Amino acid sequence: MNFLDLAKKRYSVRKYKDQKVEVEKLEMILEAGRVAPTGANKQPQHLIVVQEEEGLKKLGKAANTFGAPLAILVCTNKEQAWTRPFDGFNLSHIDATIVTDHMMMQATDLNLGTVWVCYFDPKIIKEEYNLPDNLEPINILIVGYAEGEPAAADRHSTMRKPLSTTVSYEKL
Repeated sequence: MNFLDLAKKRYSVRKYKDQKVEVEKLEMILEAGRVAPTGANKQPQHLIVVQEEEGLKKLGKAANTFGAPLAILVCTNKEQAWTRPFDGFNLSHIDATIVTDHMMMQATDLNLGTVWVCYFDPKIIKEEYNLPDNLEPINILIVGYAEGEPAAADRHSTMRKPLSTTVSYEKL
């Protein structure tokens, strides 16, 4: 499958089967995050794999996990991230997001469903997982076997803005 087909196949899954994700698949997902590019290759991400019942309950205090058997809490350490010298812009959130996207696409390639969750209370996450002050939770990637029919791969023709409204070209 080429990348564009894979990207069109991915959709936000909000209902999961009661089926664990195999260790081999989890390791491939984590490896995809490990090889993701980060600013100046600083790799400020820290991933917390949540798959035990107690951990999922703790996560559920801060976010909807949609009944999935696996969540990957994507954190970043701003002190380790590259900062643009011209304006002090810290790339930690972008780096964490690229890592999340790589893992999400790998999960899709493994026929797993995902949903990228940013709607969560970071204070609860920091408390429940005893995160040190230097780690900031950025994204939660929910992973598992989707329940129900997948979204149609051709849905993007009606659900996405046309390129003509989101792209411009430089004028020489």
